[in-house]
Amino acid sequence: MAGALVKLGVKHQKQAQEESFRAWAAADPSRAVYTTALDKIAESVEGRIPSAHASQYMAETLMRGVELVTAASLSSSVQTGRDTISDAYIRRIITNSQKNFYKDYEPELDRKVAKVMLPLLRENIPAESLPSFYGVIDNDFNGDVDAYVDYLFENSLFTSHESFSAALEARDFDRITSDPAVDFRESVQEAYQAATKELGRWNELYREGHRLYVAGLLEMEPEKLHYPDANFTIRLTYGTVKPYKPRDAVWYDYWTTLTGVMEKEDPTNPEFVVPEKLKELYYTQDYGPYGKDGQMPVCFLFDGDITGGNSGSPVLNSRGELIGLAFDGNWEAMSGDITFEPELQRCINVDIRYVLFIIDKYANAGYLLDELTIVE
Repeated sequence: MAGALVKLGVKHQKQAQEESFRAWAAADPSRAVYTTALDKIAESVEGRIPSAHASQYMAETLMRGVELVTAASLSSSVQTGRDTISDAYIRRIITNSQKNFYKDYEPELDRKVAKVMLPLLRENIPAESLPSFYGVIDNDFNGDVDAYVDYLFENSLFTSHESFSAALEARDFDRITSDPAVDFRESVQEAYQAATKELGRWNELYREGHRLYVAGLLEMEPEKLHYPDANFTIRLTYGTVKPYKPRDAVWYDYWTTLTGVMEKEDPTNPEFVVPEKLKELYYTQDYGPYGKDGQMPVCFLFDGDITGGNSGSPVLNSRGELIGLAFDGNWEAMSGDITFEPELQRCINVDIRYVLFIIDKYANAGYLLDELTIVE
């Protein structure tokens, strides 16, 4: 992605666009509302760095890194309404906690991970952004992270399903909610929420500036076709099946065949293992009606503009017939979320003939094709 952005000169294109926008906004008093758009964006991008940095580090090191944080969240099930908690509810918590968490939990491994993650967080975010448990480490454990972690894991009932279940069955709700791991988790949550709240303030400023910028661009370039904000909606892209030339003296054809699958075979890599039956079909050229000129088509390219989340989308020809399924993009398309270059970026699609071939000849499930209308 970085290479494509450099090669296509995206940074310079965006800078030139911003300079033109500033000049256009300043040229007419009626456009004064747009003059602050880019300043708001720049201020928010710079201002959000500390809170974005802190929230991301906390999420990676503690909230997703130390599983005891997740285990301690089970305490929320008995935080309120203790007098009305039924035996059936307790049994359900016990069963679900085993099924959803404890069946895969390794407390000793988690302890080792915690001893690495806690110092890592402290080294990488400002002291004022740290969770309050670091004060406990300094005051009660003389700054010894390992001693604090050992204390947590040796005194928390959340490190095993047995101890957690025993406390629930005994209805020792005070013991559950006052567990040291609960204090640990609440400290993490409090610091994380403070960082995300601050981040949200900067994000709102960004959205304000971005709305102005987009509105101004639409007014500045009324004849230009602009991308709609169609995220999370069904959308249609169109294009032409074609090859491409990514760099000097390099050219890629618009289709691939089963020969390429055989050439890429690597028994040591799960993604490139070729089943024996597929090899047999290849060597005997038993392609049924799906082959073409002695070859079995596998994939093809077209210059449609797609992005993450489009994998599996149907590819239709001009008559509305299914000819393939989109599933990837070429390396040069990795910058497509930011800019689209029709000469370089391609959508990679599995040929529907290969899908039918696999269903029929490889999987021996040709009866499924009886439900389809197949146009040759």
